[in-house]
Formats: sequence, C-alpha cells, structure tokens
Amino acid sequence: MVIAGAEMLRRGISGRSFLYQTIGTRTRSTGQGAATTSVPYELGERGRATVRVDRPRPDVFAFWRDLTNLPQFMKHIKSVEVRDAKHSHWIAEGPAGTSLEWDAEIINEIRDELIGWRSVKGSSVDSAGSVQFRDTAEGGTDVTVEFQYNPPAGTAGVMAAKMFGRDPQAEMQTDLMRLKNLLEHAEVRG
Repeated sequence: MVIAGAEMLRRGISGRSFLYQTIGTRTRSTGQGAATTSVPYELGERGRATVRVDRPRPDVFAFWRDLTNLPQFMKHIKSVEVRDAKHSHWIAEGPAGTSLEWDAEIINEIRDELIGWRSVKGSSVDSAGSVQFRDTAEGGTDVTVEFQYNPPAGTAGVMAAKMFGRDPQAEMQTDLMRLKNLLEHAEVRG
C-alpha cells in the first residue's frame, strides 16, 4: 500500500503515468484548444544523427529538399509523394513487412539551413523533426537530423521493434551514411 500510495502521489504531482507512457496513451485533452504538436513531449521515441558530407551546403540542401530523393538513401522509406510546396504523403516499411502511411507538412524552412516537419493530424504515425545543414571549414556540409515519433502501438511498439533489432536512431545514422556515399560518389541533381 505504501508503494501504491507513493506512486499515486508521484503521478498526481508530475501528471504522468508510466503505464500510459508505455502503451502510448494520453489523458490530456486532444480536442479544440489542445496543443497542436504532432508528437506530445512526454510520448514517443527521440533520435539524433549527424554526418559530414563533402559537398557544398546548397547542393546537399537542394537534394534533401526534393523529398522524392529521400527513398534513395532512407532504407525504410518506400516512397514520398509531394502534394504541394509544404505537404507530402509518405509510405514506409513497417514491422513484419507491413506498410505505414502518413501525411506530413513542412512547418519551418530556412533555405540552405533548416527543414522542420511534422505529421498531420490523423496520420498513422505521429512524427516531427528537423534536418539542419551547416558549413564545415573544409567546404563540406554537416547534416544533423533530430526526430521524435510515436508509432501506432506507442512506446510498447518502440520496445517491440527494438526487441526485433530495429533501432530508429541507428537506422537514421546508417541512412545518413548512405546519403554521404550517394552525394560524394555520384553525379546527383537536386
């Protein structure tokens, strides 16, 4: 009873439930007036990956900004259909050979420096993130991707994926190494 009481007190003070976080459930309102972020801060998986590409920043930015290029180096992305300057439809490889689809929007863009995105309301995968492009002293580009996502099964889905050897942060790092190889060793048009 003391442990249960302490947990109830901790949850009352913090407003967070370990059980709800594990299964990806929220008790906070998602109706009108609720936060509009696609991945609430307390849910989901976060990751960060960086690579140095020996190409000028405008070239790397232009290649990435054409979202249809992303499946060339992102192994789990099957396709990206650009709907307009800000909106796109994504299809990715899910667990056990399934497909996941979602719509995304670019919410922040600074030419040759930053692209920020988030999935739109109602998508099967809640995701948000950014990719930053910075000059190196040698004339290349440091590319840094930061992301957060909440898969359909919530944190339990993240844990299950990791049990089967899927690690989104490691996969993103591998994807960025593919980007580096592609841009440094091929004639690429952005």
